[in-house]
Amino acid sequence: MPRLFEDLAMARLDGRFPRLIDKLARVQLLILGDWGTHTLNDQQRLDLLENFERALQAQITMMIFPRKNGQG
Repeated sequence: MPRLFEDLAMARLDGRFPRLIDKLARVQLLILGDWGTHTLNDQQRLDLLENFERALQAQITMMIFPRKNGQG
């Protein structure tokens, strides 16, 4: 998950954000691993919500794996 947020932040800075979001919306399966490994800031929460909304609209299958107890 941290890498996804890094990519989204960089894309926002260099103007690629709309293209990256569109690219994510075209996949059939989106796997989010290490869920809950770090606290999200406001922008990360908004980015994640936008991805969830687009996934629902596009009927993308999402798999979310939580952090295991005792890790990280």
